[in-house]
Amino acid sequence: MGILTSDMTRLRCEITDLRGARKALLEGLAQGAKEMKDAVAVMQAGFRNSHTEMAKNASAERAVFISGLKRTVTGMRREFSTELAGAHRAWFGRMR
Repeated sequence: MGILTSDMTRLRCEITDLRGARKALLEGLAQGAKEMKDAVAVMQAGFRNSHTEMAKNASAERAVFISGLKRTVTGMRREFSTELAGAHRAWFGRMR
């Protein structure tokens, strides 16, 4: 075999090897993209679940807060009414 023939054979082998390496690289990139896409989907599902749970807890906490606020305001109104009635008696005396 001559030098030209051996060089051509070597180049053909290198081209074949590089094509295989390129194919493996593209397959690896595609696999990595798929894995990343799957990981993002799982993460988004986790976010949705966390948000749903947080919304339920916040709703329950608001209900408790509003209930306490209503009791507080009712108590304040009752006290104010009592004080107003006392002031009325002080100014105008007992009603007959």
